[in-house]
Amino acid sequence: MTEADRQGAAVRGIENIPLLYDAMSSIYDWLGFGRWRKAVVEGAQGRTLDIGCGTGRNLPLYPPGVRVFGVDLNPDALKRARSRSPSVPLVRASAEQLPFRAGSFDTVVSGLVFCSVRDPARGFGEVKRVLRASGQLRMLEHVRAQGQLAARLQDAIQPIWTWITGGCHPNRDTERAVEQAGFAIEDRERRARKNMRRFSARPS
Repeated sequence: MTEADRQGAAVRGIENIPLLYDAMSSIYDWLGFGRWRKAVVEGAQGRTLDIGCGTGRNLPLYPPGVRVFGVDLNPDALKRARSRSPSVPLVRASAEQLPFRAGSFDTVVSGLVFCSVRDPARGFGEVKRVLRASGQLRMLEHVRAQGQLAARLQDAIQPIWTWITGGCHPNRDTERAVEQAGFAIEDRERRARKNMRRFSARPS
């Protein structure tokens, strides 16, 4: 059994049911999330890795000239992604073990992925490895709440929430994890709305 098989077998929940996940995502996109998703994707350049591409909702949004590759753990989600964008190469793999050579990509895009990665530090290490030195990480993520009470509430609900969703951790301080992995977040592209963040970062 491969690493992807082991992780995929261990995680089951809403995120791992493509039809349900797509339905929920459509509602969120209609409520305004789609504009943030589009902004993250449209900034990609050159050879791009869509990490945790899921059912492929990002894939049709990339601008012309961008060479996109998609990676995800869920084989059923990848089937749906393939139907959305048949020309995009798709690979089943985990964020912690990317099957690409060092410096393979100009851009890595991650949309609501690292909340569910088992080992975020290792995942960000892999992202940094496959990015070129001048490359850019573009992220859209919900993060740990700023207020003490709200953060404690996230901590309290995290175990049941992670179980229901199939891996999502609502209380991760993802921006700090990005910086600890050796990236510098670019202020000019950072956007914050409550617990949502959209930002870009470069290897420092």
